[in-house]
Amino acid sequence: MEMNLLTFLIAITVLTMTPGADTMIVIRNTLRGGAKDGLVSSLGICSGLFVHATLSAVGISAILLYSATAFVFLKTLGALYLLWLGFNSLKAFWQAKKMHQKKIAPKPFCFWVSLREGFLSNVLNPKAVIFYMAFLPQFISHESSALAQSLFLALLHFIVGTIWQAILVYTIVSANGFITKKSVRQSLDAISGIVMVGLGITLFLEKR
Repeated sequence: MEMNLLTFLIAITVLTMTPGADTMIVIRNTLRGGAKDGLVSSLGICSGLFVHATLSAVGISAILLYSATAFVFLKTLGALYLLWLGFNSLKAFWQAKKMHQKKIAPKPFCFWVSLREGFLSNVLNPKAVIFYMAFLPQFISHESSALAQSLFLALLHFIVGTIWQAILVYTIVSANGFITKKSVRQSLDAISGIVMVGLGITLFLEKR
């Protein structure tokens, strides 16, 4: 059991540290609203793991995995959401230029907006559905509740994800002299927007 947990921790740590949609959202929102924005977005992202764990345990993910229609629907939702976030980042890039010229005040931090963006980006990610459906059962024992075990593994993933994304947020915020420069922030908004749009398009084009 201990070896299984160690294997699981190694796997999810590598998965968590691999750059993807979650990483880009944390970077984007930290640049947008500072540490609070990034950390709350991270909370939303990591909270979505419990949804995947629950779906995996009760077998609903199997329906999504083996039903082409359901899977395509979920993939489409996830792709559209990433595209929407990406376009918002690109919009922020252009608005930053206008703020520089017209002195327009930036939008204030909103807890629920950041939480919702992080949560939906994770829950609507079909890759997370497949990962939990294919990977989690390998660490589930038939001798006890599958749901309880799944939620426990999701909790471990939650802790690893929260720690890594907090480090990411701290790194961005601590680079104050560089990151807070308007030209740098505008460039990073543009880069994160392009990457998220690219990820959204990739989801559309990926084969089932």
